[in-house]
Amino acid sequence: MGVKVGLPPIARADARLFILGSLPGDVSLAAQRYYAHPTNQFWRLLGSAIEEDLQSLAYDQRLERLAERRIGLWDVIGSASRRGSLDQSIQDFEHNRIEHLLRDFAHLRIIAFNGSTAARIGRGLIAPPPADVELLDLPSSSAANTRPFAEKAAEWARLAEFLQP
Repeated sequence: MGVKVGLPPIARADARLFILGSLPGDVSLAAQRYYAHPTNQFWRLLGSAIEEDLQSLAYDQRLERLAERRIGLWDVIGSASRRGSLDQSIQDFEHNRIEHLLRDFAHLRIIAFNGSTAARIGRGLIAPPPADVELLDLPSSSAANTRPFAEKAAEWARLAEFLQP
């Protein structure tokens, strides 16, 4: 079982929202792109929340739209041993310095965790959060989370309220 190293954060300096996953899966790591696996619902869920069809765009265009909306992406785990792509297989991880988001992004209003692993680890790293930054746990966008899309989308829709001027 080899050590897998995550992707760097993607965000403009004025980001208001960060969405943090756990650790990219093998397909995403090979492509060096967030949420690259075709069955991952991330781009559909986020697109639904911000009322924009992100899934049909090329990856670079998706990132441009996120930057325009002041949305950043990163993961709570920087590296880990893991066989396959499932969070349950993560061992011996090193976390990213996500607590630095609070210092480095003055406009940050919300940190949303994509899935229970990201929430469990991330909340432990940002405890307690500042009064002006909300932490939000979202259902995982992974295909391994078999909840119906509509249920997931209803929870992801909360992100829209944090993107208003």
